Amino acid sequence: MSNKVEGLHHLGLCTADMKSQIEFFTDKLGMELQALYWMHGVADTWHGFLRLNDESSIAFVCNPQIKNIEVQMGVTHAGNPGANSAAGTMQHLALKVQDHNEMMAMRDRLRSKGVPVLGPLDHGMCVSMYFAGPENLSLELSYSMEPINNEQWIDPEVVALAGISAEELARYKNPAAFDGSGGKVTQPAIDDASTGPHMTNYPPGHYEATMGIPDDIALTMVESEPPVPA
Repeated sequence: MSNKVEGLHHLGLCTADMKSQIEFFTDKLGMELQALYWMHGVADTWHGFLRLNDESSIAFVCNPQIKNIEVQMGVTHAGNPGANSAAGTMQHLALKVQDHNEMMAMRDRLRSKGVPVLGPLDHGMCVSMYFAGPENLSLELSYSMEPINNEQWIDPEVVALAGISAEELARYKNPAAFDGSGGKVTQPAIDDASTGPHMTNYPPGHYEATMGIPDDIALTMVESEPPVPA
């Protein structure tokens, strides 16, 4: 059996206004509020989940400090699907719709609620339309009628500009299979420069100690019961 990531469970985004984000995603996009609770292990912080399907959600993280963080367009936020933001930040978020009819219905829904929409635009590999969300989110709705063909959509010119060799490209297109050992691999050395990437100081001031906690204890460290009993 080959072990690999198989989909998106949730994408976490920061917000200074949880209610406004919930209002937008439920009213403008028809997504159901799925969870809203104190974020496990994080002081003064809420976590909100909006349902995409039974397996995937858009999640928001909110606390009183977030409103004090400066927003810089072109640094913290791109603001549109063609603009820059800092390395490692989300440039835009594309959400899936089933087909063209559903896309047109969603465009009607957005425009009828006062949200300007660009598109749809046919990119070949997908059809997309673009609009903004609260707090300068850059959003997209897309559909593809068939899987993206990597023999047609990997441009040799861009491959060369990215510094990718033929051997590396073959590996990227067909990653090596990996069979796990049931979770028996031990934690890499946290203070070894050859390991990583590493999270930055999480939890604050206790990263190295926390990462050294035995795995069986870590499994029981946070609250796992819902806030409202069944």
